[in-house]
Amino acid sequence: MVNEFENVDTLSILEKLNRAKEYQKNKMLFDWKKRKEILKKLYDNIIKMQDEIFEALKKDLNKSEVESYMSEVGLVLNEITFMIKHLKKFTKTKKVRTSLSQFHARSYQIPCPYGVVLVISPWNYPFMLAIEPIVDAVASGNSVILKPSEFSPNTSQVVEELINITFPQGLVEVVQGEKEEATFLLDQDFDYIFFTGSTRVGKIVMQKAAENFTPVTLELGGKCPCIVDKNADIDLSARRIVFGKFLNCGQTCVAPDYVYCHKDIKTKLIDAIEREIVLQYGISPIENENYPKLINLKQFNVMCSFITKDNLIFGGKNNVDNLKIEPTLVSSTFEDEVMQDEIFGPILPIVEYENLDEAIDNIRNYPKPLALYIFSKSKDVQNKILKYCDFGGGCVNDTIIHIAGSELGFGGLKESGMGAYHGKVGFDTFTHYKSIVDKKCWIDLPMRYQPYTKLKYKIIRKFLK
Repeated sequence: MVNEFENVDTLSILEKLNRAKEYQKNKMLFDWKKRKEILKKLYDNIIKMQDEIFEALKKDLNKSEVESYMSEVGLVLNEITFMIKHLKKFTKTKKVRTSLSQFHARSYQIPCPYGVVLVISPWNYPFMLAIEPIVDAVASGNSVILKPSEFSPNTSQVVEELINITFPQGLVEVVQGEKEEATFLLDQDFDYIFFTGSTRVGKIVMQKAAENFTPVTLELGGKCPCIVDKNADIDLSARRIVFGKFLNCGQTCVAPDYVYCHKDIKTKLIDAIEREIVLQYGISPIENENYPKLINLKQFNVMCSFITKDNLIFGGKNNVDNLKIEPTLVSSTFEDEVMQDEIFGPILPIVEYENLDEAIDNIRNYPKPLALYIFSKSKDVQNKILKYCDFGGGCVNDTIIHIAGSELGFGGLKESGMGAYHGKVGFDTFTHYKSIVDKKCWIDLPMRYQPYTKLKYKIIRKFLK
């Protein structure tokens, strides 16, 4: 029988897991003040190491310093700042109303960490999507085992260095490696699993978690529609669509996956998007040193397969040497290959509709997306789409910015994920609230005890209705 883990350093992984369990056993991070100190140290160390982080992101994805800070480092710093500011309030015991039937008693909830959390992070935002869940988990008092992506090795290495100089052993541990290491980790018994990645792998994670009754948060993806109504501000819509779609070369789980526009404004919108691509990325984006690249040759080849001479509207040029493909517009219908799965690259299909009900029906025929975007000046149009379409989160007259703050929770539903994080929602995700009723001894209402009588029954019905 073949041992699938023969090339995995299982002893090292188990040592790290045992240290994390021991850290939780000793309640080392039960005091919110200690959590705050750790988060401040993390913030300071990120500032000190930001040049190394920028360099790693440049090597892995060719991200510019501006994009790296705006979409990765800055978002993590913002989350840490939010947690530090609100941590004392979040960790307080919460009083709740006690029903009259429990007179005389006091009811409350105690926020407690789950224990040891496994975080599996992806390659597309390899710093932010590794560190931000750790911020929320540590703020909630948990220990963390992080498995960063092997496809962004430079950033994964910097993340490990950051963690090693910030956290004591057992609080946060890093396991580098590939699929085999991740599989071995999923075979272990964790108290919580947080996974960001594809829907396909998300199913595997959920199956593994079920074996140990482990709760999960799954941040997945899907085909995020971008609806452009006929009364939208065309130029502004184009500018914000181009920003959201081609950020990180389209390798963003909440990027607009396709534009679904009214047929009356299709030509105007395409012209406006073409102009914006040139304005934002230049006449030759693949020569723009600030334009990110595809993560690897496999992803590059998949993206190229979506571009044909029959569907090409704009762009389409590529350079295999630097794994870049121009921001590309293609004409499409829901039957085309490019519309069957999440694209995750710089290809933007343009699909048209004639009436809003038709558009809503077609969107509802797809699995529930992680995000949805509406461009319209009409409140009726906005409200109808928001009411009848199911999705994780989104924007009206903008793209992707709903994930940028700590005030809104971020997460999907059904095929696009389950659970959410960021800010207070993130604290709650990694927190178990113990519900307590503290019953007083000076009075003991007799109606709940046998023998039951008609009078007791009548009194119980008065209390419970």
